[in-house]
Parts: sequence; structure tokens; C-alpha cells
Amino acid sequence: MFRPDMNMKRMNRTAQRIALPTFDGNAVIELIKQLIRIDKHWIPDKEGYSLYIRPTFIGTQAALGIAPPREALLFVICSPVGPYYPQGFKPVALYGTTEHSRAAPGGIGAYKLGANYAPGVMVQKEAAKKGYVQNLWLHGPDHHITEVGTMNAFVVFKHSDGVTEIVTPPLDGMILPGVTRDSVLALARDHASGKTPLKGMPEGKFIVNERPVTMKEVVEAAEKGQLVEFFGTGTAAVISPVDRIGYLGQDLHIPVGADGMGPVSRPVWKQLVGIQTGKIPHPWSVLVD
Repeated sequence: MFRPDMNMKRMNRTAQRIALPTFDGNAVIELIKQLIRIDKHWIPDKEGYSLYIRPTFIGTQAALGIAPPREALLFVICSPVGPYYPQGFKPVALYGTTEHSRAAPGGIGAYKLGANYAPGVMVQKEAAKKGYVQNLWLHGPDHHITEVGTMNAFVVFKHSDGVTEIVTPPLDGMILPGVTRDSVLALARDHASGKTPLKGMPEGKFIVNERPVTMKEVVEAAEKGQLVEFFGTGTAAVISPVDRIGYLGQDLHIPVGADGMGPVSRPVWKQLVGIQTGKIPHPWSVLVD
């Protein structure tokens, strides 16, 4: 299992936000381990395949009205899944959505709730009709980048002083604190500090920032040749490279390598997947024996 402790902490924070009872995260992890032992014959043995684990928490009180539930049900669904990119990495095209909002300040955007996903289905269908795979959620009059569909967003710049900057929007209450997001940040920071250099990363100085980033900054960087890459991060895809963004009637083209990935996302992805599959020993990877 990959970072189950962080998943449980986020689930408890989400439960508190919607007045569901909290629970012992460590106890639930042990129960999930037992479930995996029982369902071990469903664990795929092919490269790139995995057993997807989805804990779910719902109120079950048999009553009408809006009030904190007196009864709730926590259950876990497991399902074998194939690789997100069975034919190799395929960069996605995004539609910069300015007419709809994923979240608002003071709302529930930072919580893992179904209410954050269902409203995005129609918006994604609209993006597909325009010829894009997914939508890029933009917020406010300055069109701040928030999330990529159901993933966290990352942008990589190469500044005029030669410094490579890896940027993701800050956790300002509208951004989901993704486990993959946190993992990518940690790996990138360890590389930038020299603690754990990543093989294949471009030469030179790196900085990693959680800061606001607007589409204007991205467009200007692309015009100057300083936009290195743009990608999303999430549980299913791990890293999803982006090669095109439709924004205000124009297409912004983003460079990708021959394999569909960028020079920063590629080594980060290799390290992260290596940890997830147990090929690279790391405390994030929890063994179920």
C-alpha cells in the first residue's frame, strides 16, 4: 500500500468537515490489510497492474432533513485495475475552464468529497466536445490555475538565470491535498537539496515552490521559451503530461519528449512508481504480508 497513513488522515479531516464521526486511522489500515489478505487472489501479477483500494464513508441514518448523522458506514472496495496508459504515455489536451468553478474560498475544495467530483462531469463533457481530453480549472479574474480535472497541477519553468522552478498551487482551501502531489513535492525537494538526486533530471539548479500561478504567467513563459512542461498528478495516472491547453480561443502548445513525458516529470515518475511497486525501498510503501 502507498502512504495509507496520509490517506486516513485526509479522510478523517474530510469526515470532520461534513459532520461525520472520526475514526482510528491505524485500526482501519489494519482492517484493510486483512481485506487484502482475503482478496489476495485479485492482486494482478502483471507489470503496471495493481489492486485499487477505495475506502468510502457515508452517513446512513434513516431520516430526512439536514443534520449530523447519528449512524455512519465506513466500507472499503477493492478492484484490480490496469495501467492508466496501456500503450505508453499519451499527453492530454486541456480546456482552460473560465465559465465554471471547481471550488470557492471557504468552500469544500480541499476535501475528498463526492460533491467535488460530480459537478465536474458535465464540464469535462463540454471540454470533450471542444476537442480536449480534460478541463483545467481556472479561478478568479486573473485565471489562477487550481486543478487539472480531478488532479493536482504542476508547472515547470526555466528562468532566464538558468534556474528550473517546479511550481504547484498552494493549499489555500480550494486545492485538494493530494497524496501524489505531496509525494512529487517531497521527491523534487530532496533532489533540489541534493539529499536524494533523481537520475535523469536536467542539469542545473532547481527550486520547488507552492505558490499561485496564473495562465498569464504560463502563456508569457511559453512565448519566451521558458515553459518546460505542465502535468497533473493523481492516484490513477500518477503523472499525466499535458501537451496542449485551450485558453481564450487559442491553443497553447507545451513541449513533451518522444515518450510523451517531460524532462522533470519523467525521472520523478520513475522514482515514484519504483517506490509504489516496491522496487525502490521507501517508508511510503507499506508491505502487506
